[in-house]
Amino acid sequence: MKKMTVAVIGCGNIARNSHLPSYAKNPNAKVKYVVDIKEDLAKEVAEEFDVPYALTDYKDFLDDKEIDVVSVCTPNDLHAPMTIDCLDAGFHVLCEKPAAVNAELVRDMKDAADRNGRILNIGVVNRFNVVVNEIKDMIEAGELGELYHIYCSFRRHRSIPGLGGWFTTKEKAGGGVLIDWGVHFLDLIFYCINPKEVLTVSGSTYGKLAEDMKDYVYEYMWAGPPDYDGIYDVEELVTGFIRTSGPSITFNGAWAQNIGEDGMFIEFMGDKGGIKLEYGGDFTLYTTKDGKLYEEKSDIEKNDAFYDEIDSFLRAVNANRKNRANVDNTIITADAMDAIYKSAELGREITL
Repeated sequence: MKKMTVAVIGCGNIARNSHLPSYAKNPNAKVKYVVDIKEDLAKEVAEEFDVPYALTDYKDFLDDKEIDVVSVCTPNDLHAPMTIDCLDAGFHVLCEKPAAVNAELVRDMKDAADRNGRILNIGVVNRFNVVVNEIKDMIEAGELGELYHIYCSFRRHRSIPGLGGWFTTKEKAGGGVLIDWGVHFLDLIFYCINPKEVLTVSGSTYGKLAEDMKDYVYEYMWAGPPDYDGIYDVEELVTGFIRTSGPSITFNGAWAQNIGEDGMFIEFMGDKGGIKLEYGGDFTLYTTKDGKLYEEKSDIEKNDAFYDEIDSFLRAVNANRKNRANVDNTIITADAMDAIYKSAELGREITL
């Protein structure tokens, strides 16, 4: 396998904690550039990961023919333009989730990948989680019988990220908790059930707890501290119902709620058995055996899903073969999120 030369755009948490360590451990990759608009941060990260060049403008490496692949790890509104520029420059791209701030832009990204004959993967890391893949295999093997409904919860007490920054500015983020956390849960579900299509969507969104940002009392604020001169015009809570060609899906998500209990899980309900997956952890199978109720907790050795995601991306590029995280396989998630936001705006169910 050819050793890939890499550029990473954005030096925030996802790049520094996941992409760069994974490339550093991979024998088939060598990072040549890191890029961030904060020059000091770019230089610090370059030194930390022994990267030769630290840049403040990604366009400065677009003419470098040594580059094979690029990771885009920037705020959401920059995903589409940066990804398209890199694809047009002849590079393969792994773009962090969400692919873009709306599904129309995701299709523009796909078109750029197709016309340039390049691989475009999206950072849907759960598709490389061994526990998630075990559940997918069990569903496909019929161990749950007819899978008819799925419920998921992605709720925290009070933890709106970076209040007043890009996370809470719709123009930059595209939305709030749905596009930030919900994208992972919905994509995981669509990956496991592989529906032919999404039929209808109904959703509601709420941005209540931080309307007066200075009065917002928080338990934890990752991506902080708050910027009280900034913007808060996204949802911190979303709820909804999705009909697919297979199971129905209901969901509740909240960056912040006045309930002091977190709930980060997915429940798969079949007529022979059910599974409750603790997000990022193990799952429990509930069924019957020998005429009695039976439950079994999974005991699967965990993998480094981020490493496997990037290794699979490099191998897909080397073989010029689309894998499970290719943009073609993830557009369904972007379409569903768009429909949820549209339903919330219009106050009615949306037919896709």
